[in-house]
This record gives sequence, structure tokens and C-alpha cells, in this order.
Amino acid sequence: MKEKLLVVCPGRGTYNATELGYLKRHHAGGGAQVAQLDAYRAGIGQQTISALDGAEKYSPSLHMPGDNASLLIYACALADFAAIDRDRFEVVAVTGNSMGWYLALSCAGVVDFDAGSRLVNTMGGLMHEKGRGGQVVWSLADADWRIDLAKAAEADAILAEATQDGRAVHVSIRLGAMIVFAADDTGMKWLMERLPKDDRFPMKLNYHAAFHSPLLDHIVPLAHAANPVADFGEGAIPAIDGTGKIWSPKAFDAEAIYNYTLGAQINRTYDFTRAVQVAAREFCPDRIAVLGPGTTLGAPVAQALIACGWRGLKGKAEFQERQASDPILVSMGMADQRGVVTA
Repeated sequence: MKEKLLVVCPGRGTYNATELGYLKRHHAGGGAQVAQLDAYRAGIGQQTISALDGAEKYSPSLHMPGDNASLLIYACALADFAAIDRDRFEVVAVTGNSMGWYLALSCAGVVDFDAGSRLVNTMGGLMHEKGRGGQVVWSLADADWRIDLAKAAEADAILAEATQDGRAVHVSIRLGAMIVFAADDTGMKWLMERLPKDDRFPMKLNYHAAFHSPLLDHIVPLAHAANPVADFGEGAIPAIDGTGKIWSPKAFDAEAIYNYTLGAQINRTYDFTRAVQVAAREFCPDRIAVLGPGTTLGAPVAQALIACGWRGLKGKAEFQERQASDPILVSMGMADQRGVVTA
């Protein structure tokens, strides 16, 4: 009997210096799909995915902007998805963080590989060219990866203060035991000064716009104009979005998922925590696989599971103990874990 697998797709910030050469290391360069992406990119005058992944040196100014990072991450994640051993695993649902929603649509069959690549590349370009503001991450976690209620209250107070002062500061992503704020440039400066310092937090995300906030309202009509509804189909695997809504195959209208993807998903809070919790509770997977590249999404997934007590999880120590014996959460960006779910 096959194991049930929940697949989680990564967001924009997951191809960093340590991921350089990901396609070469894990997928022999990516094969026909990457060749297809290379031809598409070359045809519109953009640097190819092979060239970006195969660069001699990682360059933040080259690899991090949305017009390059987005499709590069798409190529890595979709190659990982294809590498999952389907003789041993049944993918029962997919979800993703932020840009990972677009990847989840492709994994779920709501858009095919070509349409998914156009969607990701187009949106990455729009955000790079037309995006405003930025994002700041702040941790709400205690030492055991549970949400510290005092920190959560502090975050609420800071948001209330910003609203009272008329500052353009919003909740962008609920990310496990972390919160991602979106703000305009003035709000970004205020957040970096106002948020209490805690280890490496607050952390400004470079090359990121104010994703999932009203500051990107202007992107919505541009996104609609650039992406045809005809690219969206009925799907083959359930997909859970950034509100926790389940889009079951053949049980939704293509226009509805199109309007969410190019509407509220762009300019309203993305609740990744809820997406993971709904997926875990509703589909009862035996394991959860986070697609590569990168390894930064593992902790937020674990924190989301701890917060809802999935399988009795109570904290970091217990989670790590279970991981050591028989991993329930597999990060395909980690060389020593990807073999758990690949052939």
C-alpha cells in the first residue's frame, strides 16, 4: 500500500548561494523540461535557466530578482516533484508558500507545465518591474517552536500602532511561528527600527516587494491582462491555497481559481500556516515533502504542525526526536533527506 504524501512548494526566497547548481547536482541539469524553459526564456530575451543554475559564482543581483529567481525556483521544484517515487507514494494534496502557490497549481495539474512556466515568469517579471515596498520577517517563536503569546501580542500592537499612525504596514504572510510584514519604503524603515531585536530578526528580505498586501493592488489588473484564464483547468490533485481553501479536482470553476490566484493571492494576507494545517488535517498524510531548492521552509511547516498539535506534536524537541527515527517531514533540498521520497 502506498504512503500518502503531502507536497509543499517553496516560495521566492529559496534559491540562495548554497543552492547554486541545484539542477546539475540533483537532476543532471534538468533534462527536457529545463531545455524547454531555456528556449522560452531565450525567445523573450532573458537569461536561460541553465545559465543561471550553472553560473560559476552566485550573484544576488542576478539570482535574487523576481524576473530570474521565479522560474529558476519553478524549474528546481518541478524537477523535484517529478522525482518523487510514485510506486511508493501517492501525492494526496499540494500547497505552497507565497509564489509556491503558482508551483502548487502546476503540480496539481490546474495549469500544465508550459502554462505554469509562463505564469511564474510573467508574475516574477511584473513584481520585479512594478512591485512596490518590501517585506520584513519577525519571529514569534519560543525556544520550543511554539508561538510566544507575548510576541504575538507585540506584533498585534505594532500593527495597531502603524494603522493608527496611518503607516502602510500589513501582514503579508503567516509563516508558522513567524510573521512576514509588508510595507512601503517608509514603513519598512519604521519596522526595522520599531520591531524588537531578537537574534537575526527583524530580517529584511532583499529583492522582495510588498507581496500579499494592498500595496500591490495595482498589480492585479496587470496580472489579469498578462495571464489568460484559458491556461487554468480542472486539476488532478487537491490544492490548498493561502486562505486554507481546498480546490478539489473537477469541483471548482476555472475562473474562480484564476480570480483568486491573480487577485486576493496577490494583494491580501497569505496564511501559509493555515494552508499547512488544513492540508495535514484533511488529507492525513503519512509524510510531508517540501520541494527544493532551499531548506528554509522546513521550520515553518514544523511550527504550523506543532501549533495545531498534528499527530500529538507539542514542540521542537519532540519533532526532532521523531525526525531522527523516521522523518515525517522530508526536505528535498537536503541531500540526506531527499532519498526518503525519491526512487
